[in-house]
Amino acid sequence: MRRISIQTGDFDAAAELAALEALGGGGVASFTGIVRDEGGLAALELEHYPAMTLPQVERIADEAMTRWPLLGLSVIHRVGRLEPGARIVFVGTASRHRGAALESCAFLIDWLKSHAPFWKKEHFADGAARWVEAQAEDEAKARGWTR
Repeated sequence: MRRISIQTGDFDAAAELAALEALGGGGVASFTGIVRDEGGLAALELEHYPAMTLPQVERIADEAMTRWPLLGLSVIHRVGRLEPGARIVFVGTASRHRGAALESCAFLIDWLKSHAPFWKKEHFADGAARWVEAQAEDEAKARGWTR
């Protein structure tokens, strides 16, 4: 099982986990990202170029499947305008052993956070808006996975 989706609509994290659990492995790991409600944020807007985004996410998913003995994975990333509290991203991995599930899940979310071609713009309650810059901490985590 290898599920990759870039979508505007919400997702059902429980259904994604159930599909991974049904693969019969010994470990399932997941991460669900939520739009933070802080600093007067009214919405987070995510843009992407589909012809570039999907192939890059598929490539990193293939790398995870090669690097770890995975039974399956699910990567869902939302785009569009999302309000605080909305689910933004889901990464789930299944393997026969917990180590591979946990490591591959961390690898995928670190890569998505730092290298996936999404452009994020924060909109605030006072009408201000700003583009989100890459964070050095996220870049460092992703570099840690370089072979």
